[in-house]
Amino acid sequence: MQAYWIRPQGARPVLELRETPAPEPKAGQLLVRVHATSLNRGELIVRHGIHAVPGKPAADAKPGGAECAGEVARVGSGVTTVNPGDRVMGRCAGGFAEYALMDAREALPVPPRLSWEEAAAIPLAFMVVHDMLIAQGRLRAREWLLVTGASSGVGVAAVQVGKQLGARVIGTSGSAAKLERLKALGLDVGVCTRGPDFVGAVMDATGGKGADLIVNNVGGTVFDACMRAAAFQGRFATVGYLDGVMRSEIDIEALHTKRLHLFGVSNKLRDAAQRAETVRGFAADVLPAIADGRIRPVIDRIYPFADLPAAVARMEAGDHLGKIVVRVRG
Repeated sequence: MQAYWIRPQGARPVLELRETPAPEPKAGQLLVRVHATSLNRGELIVRHGIHAVPGKPAADAKPGGAECAGEVARVGSGVTTVNPGDRVMGRCAGGFAEYALMDAREALPVPPRLSWEEAAAIPLAFMVVHDMLIAQGRLRAREWLLVTGASSGVGVAAVQVGKQLGARVIGTSGSAAKLERLKALGLDVGVCTRGPDFVGAVMDATGGKGADLIVNNVGGTVFDACMRAAAFQGRFATVGYLDGVMRSEIDIEALHTKRLHLFGVSNKLRDAAQRAETVRGFAADVLPAIADGRIRPVIDRIYPFADLPAAVARMEAGDHLGKIVVRVRG
């Protein structure tokens, strides 16, 4: 089969198209015939998803792609929840390929109304958002949600799920045009900025209260501003670092006087049982709204498999809104 591998070259990832044997499903795994996959910025950051070792860059290459949608080709021993031919979507290792392995506990049925490309745009972004807004963020109707970097894949999904939960949503983006498009998805207040100068706008929008839940997609450059924009007993989720800045000072006085709850969202150190719990929560709380059309994944652009490097270039340029998808078959 054909598969793209990622290896670091300096500060940038390099894609290599390789001919490799199709993997064999082990106990509890599915072999998925991939129809579509999508891009996630985290695995394309050298300091995060791939790590360079001086003198040995090739040794650190890894199969690319962290999610996919496709048909079950074969199942490993002990798998009873899905069958060959079933349409599934989910997190996986090596989704930039014609075949990929998926833990059966992370496989989700593809709702009939969704295309392969729409299904591929769902798993990571929407399960991360479920983790932030519902499992840890406890977002309630009429609360204020602030999403920095709102035009990213996770940002758009946060806007959509936040509105589905009845929240009032403020989003930041460096593009006024993107903010206008997000208003069609329910964004209540758009703040055109890539920097930390949004605190005043948040306070004005919320009548001086601040945001009840904050999603920081941007990183360290806006961390302090997010804390200043938080309401009393606000919750503050850190999920991404589009700016590449992974450190920031913490205003301890604001932390304790506002009684803030700071938490991070990542799957990197979670075990299989913890990831499976997230899948079950997402399936119960968010998937029904996707299945009946109340929420539709936002796809920026679809690329053919051969043009996957061009898809990565678009993500690196930051021109997209929503998810960038790659069609592997069809």
